[in-house]
Parts: sequence; structure tokens; C-alpha cells
Amino acid sequence: MARAADDPELLWFEPRTRGILPVGGLHVSRSMRRHLRRCDWTLALNRDFDGVLAGCADRDETWINAPLAQLYRELHRGGDAHSIEVNDGAALIGGVFGVTIGGAFFGESMFSARSNASKTALMVLSVHLARCGFTLFDTQFPTAHLTSLGGQTLSQAAYLRRLFPAMQRLADITARPLPSLHEVMQASTQTS
Repeated sequence: MARAADDPELLWFEPRTRGILPVGGLHVSRSMRRHLRRCDWTLALNRDFDGVLAGCADRDETWINAPLAQLYRELHRGGDAHSIEVNDGAALIGGVFGVTIGGAFFGESMFSARSNASKTALMVLSVHLARCGFTLFDTQFPTAHLTSLGGQTLSQAAYLRRLFPAMQRLADITARPLPSLHEVMQASTQTS
């Protein structure tokens, strides 16, 4: 991570607690279910990685500097970084990107230009990861938003016990097509 967009230095962070999301389905509120039923957004995998990366970095304060963005692009070209894009017509309105190692997906960042766009990307990604053989969905830092979706906070030791077996698995995020929004709602648990 960088301290800021204009800071050329990259730093390594290893949090004492780690956030993870369930693989296979997140908690979905009733209002989000209504939104998904009426939604005509389209979703894609790796169709606009640069657009998602740019959307994630387009903030007043960001940890994605130019050297880090270039590293992510190189990882994407090598097949190790991936994005889920949410589009309304031709407009990119949200997304999430991350890095894969074996059966572990490391969520790096997400953005939303419309309400619920990044949440939709996370929900689709969770179900898609399960269908493609992943067992760990790392979100780095736990947040209240991720907790509301079913996210958990793990100690560093508990996280490492999950990390090493996940990295040894054979998984391929491109092995299956993305699930439909209907399939995502079926796989997700409902919250009030």
C-alpha cells in the first residue's frame, strides 16, 4: 500500500486482525433483494480491469499510487489479478478487484458510482468464488459494512490457519461464467 496517491513509496502491512467474507453467499437485506430483483445491471469478469482500478483509486484519499497501479496491471496481464465490473448500459458504475493465489482471493479495493453497485459486485464475487473452487475471501481489514454482509474478523493466527490450505488449492476464477443475480439471491442468506 502507499500512504497517498502522490507518495512513490510502497509499504507492507500485516494487520493483527483480518477481515474475511463468506465464500458462497453473503447476507442480503430485504431492501437489497428488492433492488436486485428490479435491477437490470450487467456484470462481467475481467472486461474492464483498468476501469475498476481507476474507479477504486478515484478518491480524495487513496492508497493506490502509480507504482502500485502498474503492479496490479502486470498481475492482471499475468492472470493473477481480476475484477468484477458492474455496468448500467455502457457505463461502469461499480466493481471490485483483487489478487488470487490458489484458492484464496485477496480483495484489494472496490468502488461504487451508484448506490449498491459495489455491494452487488461483492455478492456476485462471493458466489462465483465458491463455484470456482475458492475457500478464502480475504477483505484485509474488517469494516462495519463488510460485517453487515456476513464478514468475520479473525486473529492473525486463525487467519493463517485458513490461508495456507487455501493457497494450496487449485482454483480458477475464470473456470465458470458469473452467476446471475437470481442465482446470487438463492445462494445468499436473507437478513431483515
